[in-house]
Amino acid sequence: MAEVKHVPVTPDGRGKRLDAWLSTREPDLSRARIQDLIHAGHILLNGKPTKPSHKLAADQVIDITIPPAVAVDLKAENIPLEILFEDQDVIVLNKPAGLVVHPAAGHADGTLVNALLAHCPDLEGIGGEKRPGIVHRLDRDTTGAMVVAKNETAMRALVNQFRHRQVTKEYLALVWGHLAPAAGRTETLIGRNPRDRKKMCTRPDPSSGRQAITVYQTTETFTGTSLVKIQIETGRTHQIRVHMAFLGHPVVGDQQYGRPRRDVLPVPVPTRQMLHAARLSFTHPRTGQALTFEALMPADMRELIDALR
Repeated sequence: MAEVKHVPVTPDGRGKRLDAWLSTREPDLSRARIQDLIHAGHILLNGKPTKPSHKLAADQVIDITIPPAVAVDLKAENIPLEILFEDQDVIVLNKPAGLVVHPAAGHADGTLVNALLAHCPDLEGIGGEKRPGIVHRLDRDTTGAMVVAKNETAMRALVNQFRHRQVTKEYLALVWGHLAPAAGRTETLIGRNPRDRKKMCTRPDPSSGRQAITVYQTTETFTGTSLVKIQIETGRTHQIRVHMAFLGHPVVGDQQYGRPRRDVLPVPVPTRQMLHAARLSFTHPRTGQALTFEALMPADMRELIDALR
C-alpha cells in the first residue's frame, strides 16, 4: 500500500497556488507531475479533492500519495550497451552508431529506451511510468557519452543543469576542409528547414529559430579534412552538423548536411557522420559530486583518422 505524506501549509504558503507552492516544498516532484497527481485524486487538501489553482490557507494540510509507477507500452529488448557508470540515480553510456534514442514514428522498437528497459527492470519511473529519463539526445548515427536518469529526482536535477548550461559536452568531429580561423565561436539561430522538415538550418529571426552557440578548435589537419574539438553551449537539434555546414566545413559522412568529396579520402567515404560525443561532465543529482566521463571513439572513426594520418 502506498504511503501517504502529510504536508502542513506553512505561513509562507498563504494565498499561493497549491501546485506552485507544493513544487517548492517537494523537489522530487515537478509542477506538472503535481498537477497530474491532483487531477488523479492523489493529492488532497484537508482530506478532499481539490484543484491545482486552489489558493492555500495556513491552517490546511496537504495529503500526498504517490502511486506505484505503471508499466509503459514498450517492450524491453536485450540490446548490448557499453555502460561507463551506473548507480541508483543515473546511467552514463557510450551510445553506438545506428541506435535511435527514443521510440518514434518509424522506430517503434530497437531503441536505447527499449535497451534500458531490459538493462534496468527495477526503474523507479519518471512521471508515474516505469521508463528511463531521457535528459538529452544524440542523433541516431552520432556516437558517444550520454547520461540517462533512473528516477524523477535525478531527471529534474539533470534537466535543470542542462537548462542552465551547467553541463559540459565535448565532441570530436572530422570535417571537410580546413577551418579559418582554426578556432572560433559560432552563434546563430537554428530552426526547421522550411523546404525539408526533416532538416534544420540557420534562421534569420527569433520567430523562426532558437539561439545556438558552438565553440570549435582544430586539433589536427589532414589532406582535405580536419579533426575538430567542439563544445556546445546550447543543445539544438543537429546543432553541430548545421553549424559546421554553415561554416562551409560539413561533417565527413553527413548524409543530410554534407556533400562527399571522394577524391580526398584514402578509404571509402563513411555512410554516417563522423561525430562523437567524447566527454561529458555534470554534477551528480544526489551527491553533488562533479563527474566527468570519456567515451572511446568508435572503430570506424578511429580507423579513418589513422588512415588520414
